Amino acid sequence: MTEQDVLDSLETLGLSNYEAQVFLALQRLGTGTAQDVSDVSEVPRSQVYGAAEDLAEKGLVEVVEASPKAYRSVTLATAQDILTERLERERSRAFEHLESIRTEDDERDASGDVSTLRGRQSIDDRVVALVERAAGAVVFVAPTADSLTDDIVTALAEKAASGVSVTVVTADPALRARFPDAVSVFVMSEDNPADFAGRALMVDDRSVLLAVETDEGPLGEEAMWTGDSRIGRILAEFMRSGMESGRERQ
Repeated sequence: MTEQDVLDSLETLGLSNYEAQVFLALQRLGTGTAQDVSDVSEVPRSQVYGAAEDLAEKGLVEVVEASPKAYRSVTLATAQDILTERLERERSRAFEHLESIRTEDDERDASGDVSTLRGRQSIDDRVVALVERAAGAVVFVAPTADSLTDDIVTALAEKAASGVSVTVVTADPALRARFPDAVSVFVMSEDNPADFAGRALMVDDRSVLLAVETDEGPLGEEAMWTGDSRIGRILAEFMRSGMESGRERQ
């Protein structure tokens, strides 16, 4: 990690650019005057005073009352706790406000739109949300064990327990052990090779999600999904046809 990376991270945690530079300089110095800090950083001496006082207000710096005045950082453990608590506090405040103004549209999945998602976490959350709304049938294509999170497994199992038909299509026989008997696990045989392009979900023969990995590694993923739309029903028909063909070849 470079020093610039450290500065960027400190700014992400809520420090200004000058505050981050002063804090980093004090890690080298231990204790230092404004001139000392300026000498080992790119912060003008006139700006060190304000940044250091702001850090002191945040509890990250101690002020040494000497002539000239000096500054030293609190321990890194203390600084980490302070910044973590501050970040958590700001996160809570922001999301509490967002929650208070957010308009929930429970019908948005039936709008007929086609949407795209990027990032494994966002896609996993959308899979769970779509499964939880299933009323008749769910088919989830999980090429490997890594395709399933605990939350997805739980959502599929709970939906099966409620009487919804749930099928998992995979190339990994070990996935059978992760589901109760109520979930049908269909393992593609060697005669019907599981050359999956990625993960897929079909809910109630009309909502479909298709996801493929990107060049960003196993957690990098892009997906498109659609609710009760014409394209969703077309894609669902393709998925049903593929499954029936696979069963016939078993």
